[in-house]
Amino acid sequence: MTRERSLTTGRPRLRRRDRNAITAASLVAVSLTASGCVVVHGEREVLPAATRAEAAEAVEQFTTAYNKADAAYDSSLDAEHTTGALGAIDAARLKAGRVNHPDGNPQHTPLVLTDVKYTIVKKAGWPRWFVADAQANKGGDARWLLVFTRNRLADPWQAAYLTLVAPGAVPQFTKDKDGWAEAVPADSAELTRFPRDLSKDYATYLKDGEGAFADGRYTSELRSTRAKNSSKPGLATQYIDEPLTSGDFAPLALRTADGGALVFFTTHHYVKQTAAAGAAVPTPNASVRALTTGEIKQSLTMEFVANEVAIAPAKGSGDGKVSLLSRLEGLTAAKGE
Repeated sequence: MTRERSLTTGRPRLRRRDRNAITAASLVAVSLTASGCVVVHGEREVLPAATRAEAAEAVEQFTTAYNKADAAYDSSLDAEHTTGALGAIDAARLKAGRVNHPDGNPQHTPLVLTDVKYTIVKKAGWPRWFVADAQANKGGDARWLLVFTRNRLADPWQAAYLTLVAPGAVPQFTKDKDGWAEAVPADSAELTRFPRDLSKDYATYLKDGEGAFADGRYTSELRSTRAKNSSKPGLATQYIDEPLTSGDFAPLALRTADGGALVFFTTHHYVKQTAAAGAAVPTPNASVRALTTGEIKQSLTMEFVANEVAIAPAKGSGDGKVSLLSRLEGLTAAKGE
């Protein structure tokens, strides 16, 4: 998987791996029935993204690859099983680990996922996707909420989103008689906000506080923390927030039982620390230094990708505000000047 990052332009250049085949050809899945082989057009037919057994296999394959990559600090070992926000964050984490520990991760503990609950979307077209809600041996009591996607039948399932959510915080989903979940279109007018706009809306909110977001840890409290850190003796900190919505960073939304939606989306952030004359930028930790280009003289610009999960209420319900359940952010690059 190819991933590019740009600090000089101030814009993200994060590219998913090439999937040009989906842009022209009709993608065809073959389904066996009692009467024989039937050709099903995946771009038109409303189908479950996966069977429950296939979803379980995808999670198992991801976990195995993740553990191999983490043990060796080698991103090539799980690149085929991650994409989107999680892929960008994970690749940078492994790159930094490799720089600092060329022989592998001395503190590796295998990830173990238990009590996995699957919410599989039934929809037409690509990407196909499903959600795995699991207990892990990392992250304390929080549940791991993973979104797996693929853009054609021949692709492996890849984890695109990972957020850690408090037990009991995940809402109930709308499901049909067979237990399949309902995807909410990115341009759905049934919600207080379009899912496609949440990344932009959140970036705007972090900048100026405007937007229909409920107060909380990842909204009002985060803005308050930033305000306190923006100016300290000898050091100024600037924040730039941008939406990130293309390709495998596109938002995905599930219909909740109350008519709203659980929305996964991605944002892109820069944090620039500038020291005053005669002062110095605080020495960054080893992981930041491993991802830093240039020499840190008077400033350090750090680039982050974050994946968020939010509840967007149905139009006309409650106060109409979007609530952020969780936000997981990872450093992807840094530049010293």
